[in-house]
Order: sequence, then C-alpha cells, then structure tokens
Amino acid sequence: MSAVLELSDVRVVRSQVPILDGVTWRVEDGERWVIVGPNGSGKTTLLNIASGNLHPTSGTATILGERLGAVDVFSLRPRIGFASSALASRFPPSERVIDLVMTAAYAVTGRWNEQYDAIDEKRAARVLAEWGLAELADRSYDSLSDGERKRVQIARATMTDPELLLLDEPSANLDLGAREEMLSLLSGYAQSEFAPAMIMVTHHVEEIPVGFTHVLMLSEGRVMTAGSIHDSLTSATLSEVFGMPLHLSFDEDRYWARAIR
Repeated sequence: MSAVLELSDVRVVRSQVPILDGVTWRVEDGERWVIVGPNGSGKTTLLNIASGNLHPTSGTATILGERLGAVDVFSLRPRIGFASSALASRFPPSERVIDLVMTAAYAVTGRWNEQYDAIDEKRAARVLAEWGLAELADRSYDSLSDGERKRVQIARATMTDPELLLLDEPSANLDLGAREEMLSLLSGYAQSEFAPAMIMVTHHVEEIPVGFTHVLMLSEGRVMTAGSIHDSLTSATLSEVFGMPLHLSFDEDRYWARAIR
C-alpha cells in the first residue's frame, strides 16, 4: 500500500509552547485511523496539518504524495474531505443543504459565482441519500438539528470522492439517538472497500465506529502509541494517556471505558 499521509518529526510551536512535538506517523491507503487523547493533546492540530490547513513549525508533512511547503495547497485541498465544527462555523446559515454540499467541488463554504453542472447536483443528491439526508436537500442549514448538521458536514466532505477523509469529533455534542445513528452510518462507510483512507478524532472510545483499523494516541503533543487498534488500544495505554486508571472493554465490536474506583 502507498502512504496517503506521512509525517516526519513534526513540531508545531505557538508562543514558544510545543503543541505537537516530534510526531512521526504514516497512514496507508485503505487504513482507518482514530486519534485519541485528552483536551490539549494536539489532536485537532494534527488534523489541521493532515488537511493542509496548517504547516508545521519544523519537520515534514507529505499528503497524497505532495509535501507541504512545496505544493499549491489550493489544488491539494479538494482531494481531501474535511468535516469539523470549526469549518462548519463558516457555512452561511441560510444556505440550502444541497447547495452547501455542492460547494465542496470548489473548496468554498458558500455559493457565490461558481458554475455547477447537472452532474454536480446529481452527485450532491447521491451523497445526501447515502447519509440519510435526501429529504433535507432543500432545507436551510440553520433549520437542521445538531445530528443532521453533523451528517451534512460529512456528506459535504465526501462530495468530491476524496482520497483522504478527515473527521474532527463527528459525534461530539449529539444526544444518544443521534450519536448512534451517526456511528451506524460511519461504520457502514468505514467498512466499504470503496471508502478512502480515514482519520477521525475523538475524546471517547465509545465513539469509535466499527471498521476502524488503527489508533494513534496523543498526550501533551507526543505520540504515546500508534498501530493496530486491537493491539495498541488497551486499558494500560488508555490509562497512561489520560493519567488515571481506566478499564477498557470490547463488546459487540464497540469499545467502552470506565474509571477504576
């Protein structure tokens, strides 16, 4: 397999404080990675580098065969699907759902003077159906529930059939029903042979979809462990990363974690 993402000794420093420190990591085509770690461990910063939205302070980052700093990121970004709350905050609230999804073709966050073809609308309708949103195509984004908005963000991220899909806490702040619906859809997508390489950030192991193959665990900007999810995600590694004794269980293809009292 070929690498879709390769980081070598990557550091990100802000106000002389290292946010990421010496991160070396390789993601192969077809792999599904989850990034786990506490608040402030550098998860979102790492995802921003993987999306081409942030350059490292030092070290090298190669995305889809292109090295950051030596490539036009505007030509690179349409090859990457990216869904995050930070990106969604830039969506025009009154934008029609189907129009919002189509804007991914130009890597913009709201319709302006772009020209879309009938094939763009057909593709947008297809991805909306795949994420259970077909009936919402003509609704405005601000009229949707939190769960529906999260699914629109992911539908938009998959609009261009990306070579790499990045998801920043796709289940965050959802109620139980919306979370389980999201995880069911993500699990089906992750297990498809046609899906691209995937990287997902989460705080909670309960939110890891079925079909994810690898885990990278961060603490204070450093990689604590990275590898096969079944070998690397354990009670011991989880306890070390979160700094407290935790028990990890695995049942019906889902993970669960509880503090040891």
